[in-house]
Amino acid sequence: MIPCFCMSVSNIELSSTKKIRNQIMHAVRALRRGGVIAFPTETTYGLGCDPRNMQAVRRIYKLKGRDYTKPLLLVASSLAQVRKVAMFHVSSLRLQEPYWPGPLTLVLLVKKSASLVSGVAVKGEVAIRVSSSSIVQLLTRVYGFPIVATSANRTGEPECRSARAIRHIFADELDYIVDAGALPKRKLSTVARVKKDGIIEVIRQGAVKF
Repeated sequence: MIPCFCMSVSNIELSSTKKIRNQIMHAVRALRRGGVIAFPTETTYGLGCDPRNMQAVRRIYKLKGRDYTKPLLLVASSLAQVRKVAMFHVSSLRLQEPYWPGPLTLVLLVKKSASLVSGVAVKGEVAIRVSSSSIVQLLTRVYGFPIVATSANRTGEPECRSARAIRHIFADELDYIVDAGALPKRKLSTVARVKKDGIIEVIRQGAVKF
């Protein structure tokens, strides 16, 4: 049976940080073992792994049946954590304050020192956001590095909005599920690139509109 973090979003908001940390550590241990986890974000449930682990990244592509030409996105707990893997154009900085934390994923220049694998780092770029989800913030903060976050579904099928749906689709193919109950239907994050001239190129229209 897949272990789960069975705590609702409201309970998480009311519980002590210490109690939450004890639960999140199960997911962190799975990540450190090179595992693939499912977890709730501010938009939907996602599949995640360490973006430096090629085997885990390939496993997510296989689980989803995803085209290898489509990069995987990352989530982070803070701007400082984003800076571990990416560099900002001056023109990109103006989108930080109004939209982060939140459902805006920015395509930024990748830092070679981050050692991100193919499928995450593509053509010298990486797509990343600072999540507004308290669960994601804690998970990535305890892990100490941004993690992959791609919608928990088979390619072409609806996103999973509950741990129950994830178990139905993926059965025992995952190493850990962070269960926050059913999430309301929300749009996925907007994915955008800010060009050097300041023009915003929307790659995927989502929750944030320009």
